[in-house]
Amino acid sequence: MIAKTNTIMPIIGKLYCSSSETVLVVRRRPHVVNGGGFVVMDCSAQRVVFRVDGCGVRGKKGDLILREGDGDALLLMRRMGGMVEALSIYKKWKCYSLDYEGSRKLVFSLREPNSCLVKNNAIRIFTRNRGRDFKISGCFPDKCCSIVDSKGNEVAQVGMMKEVEELIESKDLYHVVVNPGMDQAFVFGVIAVLDYIYGESTHR
Repeated sequence: MIAKTNTIMPIIGKLYCSSSETVLVVRRRPHVVNGGGFVVMDCSAQRVVFRVDGCGVRGKKGDLILREGDGDALLLMRRMGGMVEALSIYKKWKCYSLDYEGSRKLVFSLREPNSCLVKNNAIRIFTRNRGRDFKISGCFPDKCCSIVDSKGNEVAQVGMMKEVEELIESKDLYHVVVNPGMDQAFVFGVIAVLDYIYGESTHR
């Protein structure tokens, strides 16, 4: 079910919420550039909105950074590891906001099933605000999935660009439709983690 409300839902900040539906294009970067990652552009492909740095030779494995279009770091996504994860039925990520002084504040956590014992194997996202939790519905590797809120509303949809799909069998270029009022920085923080989980452009 697609949400009909235009309620602003700032998770990172109001600056990243639009009053209208927004279509953004994701293009993977070569793995040799900052360890891979991807660039998020507006639908005209004229302006870079966000950049995601992967964890290649210049980064720490399991760390991803979401940057604004001008290159300023906005979010740090970090995979929790060690013995605790090895013994847990979930793999966990934590996302922190970064300010100009470098201080961090937890924004959301993401939980990925790590065991066949989990009855509902959906990837779930938990924010600081109670009642504002989400899950992933569909298949990210196929670029056919949605971020769904706790009421069952789709707040963002990932899909292949039809004009590209007809020309090449590649997932290197796809679009993300973000519903009115939804925080776009949050959406692409989640997509960055999904990209890593499924061993795509950021997992190097």
